[in-house]
Amino acid sequence: MKRLLLFLLTNAAVLVVLSVTLQLFGVEPWLYQQGIGLNLYSLLMFSAVFGMGGSFISLAISKWMAKKTMGVRVIEEPANADEHRLLQTVRRLAGSAGIGMPEVGVFSSDQPNAFATGMSRSKALVAVSTGLLRSMNEEEVEAVLGHEITHVANGDMVTMGLLQGVVNTFVIFLSRILGYVLDRALFGNERGLGPAYYLTTIAAQIFLSILATIIVMAFSRWREFRADAGGARLAGRGQMIAALRCLQAAYEPRDLPAEMGAFGITGNIGRGLARLFMSHPPLEERIAALEK
Repeated sequence: MKRLLLFLLTNAAVLVVLSVTLQLFGVEPWLYQQGIGLNLYSLLMFSAVFGMGGSFISLAISKWMAKKTMGVRVIEEPANADEHRLLQTVRRLAGSAGIGMPEVGVFSSDQPNAFATGMSRSKALVAVSTGLLRSMNEEEVEAVLGHEITHVANGDMVTMGLLQGVVNTFVIFLSRILGYVLDRALFGNERGLGPAYYLTTIAAQIFLSILATIIVMAFSRWREFRADAGGARLAGRGQMIAALRCLQAAYEPRDLPAEMGAFGITGNIGRGLARLFMSHPPLEERIAALEK
């Protein structure tokens, strides 16, 4: 309930901030003086509905998408001792973190990885790869599960959805403002929307989306440090460091699809400018943070 309230308040705050900003800087009066006739409040609502709506829908179907794209097999009844131990570990960690028991699944991959997703703390999914179960000992697996459970307990999936929705709203709104302004500047006011509007809107939306992605990925990297700290609290700092070193020894696996990369234990690798688009910090930085 609190996260739903936060979601609604965030939407309202975005609309208020944009409205006040446009008034303070005289953007709205100037646009009307130019004869643009643009209804900014309607555009704000349009941007919020599509910006937040798309993000909310993505969050709502995240578990379903994860199961389909990753081929996750949810453990209903443990088929062996390993699966039984996996369920028991998740149940214990979830209890310690104060969340409901998530679904637990396994997906086929030779490389060690894991992820958590879901729309709420009580209806999450935690999944690990077969490669992770083979390459790590029980303590290291527990640390990875603690990391993922912390993501759920922190509401990271919802927060990422909120942030993505906010930046989507700005991208949609600002790109259309720029399209209107340039179109009227080039062709005047004696006609409807022209090609300059559509071309500018598309170009601005692409550019602003790149900037928005940098913001979202910066937050994603920050939350990974928090999840590592949570995994250390739940399973032990030494075990969390050992688990990360095991991942490091596996050459920072990155076999998760792009749409699931931000939810995995390792994410994707980036260097130089590509670092701005990394969903996870480099493993050596995460290890150093825990060692401090």
